[in-house]
Amino acid sequence: MNGWIRVAGLGPGDESLVTDPVRAALDQATDVIGYIPYVARVAPRPGLTLHASDNRVELDRAAHALRLAREGGHVVIVSSGDPGVFAMASALFEALEAEPDPDAHDIAILPGITAMLAAAAAAGAPLGHDFAAINLSDNLKPWDMVERRLRLAAQADFAMAFYNPRSKSRPHQFTRTLEVLREECGPDRLITFARAVTTPEQALRTVTLAEATPEMADMRTVVLVGNSATRRVGRWVYTPRRAE
Repeated sequence: MNGWIRVAGLGPGDESLVTDPVRAALDQATDVIGYIPYVARVAPRPGLTLHASDNRVELDRAAHALRLAREGGHVVIVSSGDPGVFAMASALFEALEAEPDPDAHDIAILPGITAMLAAAAAAGAPLGHDFAAINLSDNLKPWDMVERRLRLAAQADFAMAFYNPRSKSRPHQFTRTLEVLREECGPDRLITFARAVTTPEQALRTVTLAEATPEMADMRTVVLVGNSATRRVGRWVYTPRRAE
């Protein structure tokens, strides 16, 4: 008999932000699968097997979950934030395409609070109007595609949220990101760096593009860029809902 698969978002870091449906799924799980630091957030207990793996094996993880579910396992695939935002939900459905009867599997996606929304809430409301979310990593897509999407979103005057802005292996790409933003948005546009949001290490910094430097971001940082109407009010940053 088949078991089931739940793809669960663990939220941005604060355990109080994990939803009740996600907690219930983890309580019922026989197996938890995910990237090493996300699986580490799940407490071990009798009857639960934790399967932690590296961050570039998403399809292997998904195929493993499908195998365990076919054997009767209750499998939770964990992602940080929301599993549908640059995370494991898409990988599971890609693996499901190889199954002879995709609808035979009991699958549910359990949403979570994604990092860009937690970062926006900490800053105020910089995503209060239309916005674009862009993953700046080129692990799964070429950099020219990243740069083209970045430039077009800036030209369309979207507020923007950037995931995976800068890693040790590709620090030059965020340097290029800032260059493109200055070209398209000018030096006065507001940019917020939200690091380790909702954790005790949380740090927020809002500057103009002229003041921004690549070193202000790392892989634990979500970067939020306002549109042309985004402004400060006291210590807050917000984007008006009315187009100007």
